[in-house]
Amino acid sequence: MNDQSNAPDSAEALSRTLREQLATVTGGLAPDVYVNAWWDWYLNVTQKPARQLEILEDALAKAVDNWNFALKASVGQPLAPAHSDARFKDEAWSHWPFNVLAHGYRNYADWWQNAWRVPGVAPQSERQLDFVARNALETLSPANYLFSNPELLDATRVEAGQNLVRGFSNWLEDIERTLEGKGAAGTEQFVVGRDVASTPGKVVMRNDLVELIQYSPQSPAVEAEPVLIVPAWIMKYYILDLSPSNSMARYLVAQGHTVFMVSWKNPTAADRELGMDDYLRLGIRDTLAAVTAIVPRRKVHAVGYCIGGTLLSIAAAALGAEGDERLASLTLLAAQQDFSEPGELSLFISPSQLDMLEATMRRTGVLKSEQMGAAFSLLRSRDLLWTPAVNSYLRGKRDTANDLMAWNADGTRMPCRMHAEYLRRLYLNNALARGEFTAEGRPVDLAAIRLPMFVVGTETDHVAPWRSVYKARALTRSSDYTFLLTSGGHNAGIVSGPVHPRRRHRVRTWSNARDTLTPEAWHESTPSEPGSWWPVWDRWLSAHSSAARGAPPSMGSAAAGYPPIADAPGQYVLEK
Repeated sequence: MNDQSNAPDSAEALSRTLREQLATVTGGLAPDVYVNAWWDWYLNVTQKPARQLEILEDALAKAVDNWNFALKASVGQPLAPAHSDARFKDEAWSHWPFNVLAHGYRNYADWWQNAWRVPGVAPQSERQLDFVARNALETLSPANYLFSNPELLDATRVEAGQNLVRGFSNWLEDIERTLEGKGAAGTEQFVVGRDVASTPGKVVMRNDLVELIQYSPQSPAVEAEPVLIVPAWIMKYYILDLSPSNSMARYLVAQGHTVFMVSWKNPTAADRELGMDDYLRLGIRDTLAAVTAIVPRRKVHAVGYCIGGTLLSIAAAALGAEGDERLASLTLLAAQQDFSEPGELSLFISPSQLDMLEATMRRTGVLKSEQMGAAFSLLRSRDLLWTPAVNSYLRGKRDTANDLMAWNADGTRMPCRMHAEYLRRLYLNNALARGEFTAEGRPVDLAAIRLPMFVVGTETDHVAPWRSVYKARALTRSSDYTFLLTSGGHNAGIVSGPVHPRRRHRVRTWSNARDTLTPEAWHESTPSEPGSWWPVWDRWLSAHSSAARGAPPSMGSAAAGYPPIADAPGQYVLEK
């Protein structure tokens, strides 16, 4: 009997062990996902002779075009290879044989990306095939290799090969830095607490998961209501406190706001059992209690970024259902509640993929930052892998490090239980938008959020697509609702600084809980305005604060049990 009762557990343990071993070979990717996507395409294309003929005709047409182009180029007359591809715009690519290589590559890439588009193929399979195709095509690009790239050959000739000498030195340095666990070259010049995360303040609370930073006032009078910022735990908090010129924390303090910032602990294997409820309790409830004790009798403007905004939405709904009125408003920055359209991250979200990921996390207790970084790099392999490699190792030129690069190299881990819950319940099952999510044993209904809301999406966000962020309007019941769309991506669009010559934004406010527009209609009917969105938000915060400003509150409150513990940026942000 005992042997029989233990058999399922033994089978599961064996399956988990096999998944762990497979993950070490595939880098954590589940191969069956891509096999199934290909099989889906194959079964559909075999049943559509007309589509097969179209694919064949396209291949023959492009082969003829390649041949004709090669004949024209062989006489030596300059001939641009591909006007649509910025990689081949330099005049050097207009000469034989490089224009032939580039033109053939571009035709091949166009054919391949068209060939797998077959009616009947599941959308998820299409996305998986597109992901594989894009990365394979980036690998084949002649722009990535010395002897097929005329610009690199010209640079090598002009410099007598010194670019390659520098490139080899850069490669050796990167290998050494990787083995030592260091970030990208040049990022060490941005020291946390000196160059970034340097806005003055005090740590006024610390628990097992977060530190709470209160920033020092920079004006004699401040808004009555404080601001509590909840960044994502997938990143160090100082994405919102970078260099002084683009620090959101410093900007808000300078505008007369009392600002509190949550700084998440960098979890270790000992934190493997921390779950979503722990993050809600320790990260939101505890910090909100501290803020309202330090600034008593005042409501709080709550701000959440990325998955910190998702967690804050859950907390706001829970507080609303409880009749808790401590929040004055809710600002969500590139944060999703409806995960039915999660963007490119959906490529890594499937039952099989999550089984593989969970098997890996059970072994280590955490998801390492390097694993998450590798996934993001594959999503944008040209910009994040190939272009930097070509510049550094073949051109011999290092990209100049900046504060955002330094922050990006300072990764964090995520506890096994929390990350598994987050991915399965939110991304895979979309439980929050479907009304099936529970927190602390109680169901969470986003319709309980009736606070004034300011929601920000970014135009080129591949993590939280703005159309997905926009869906918060239909899920909540705010009668004072503003949606703003800014140019830029998930990070750079949010961290725009108060003045940015290349930024633009669109903004619209609803004064009831019913009216809405489709994302497309909203975009078409909302005019674009130049400049950063930060001043727009600052004016909105001030308009939703008490009329009269007053003296700044004390730094912490010993009487309330929250004395200053240490200077900002605190201890947790320094943990590696």
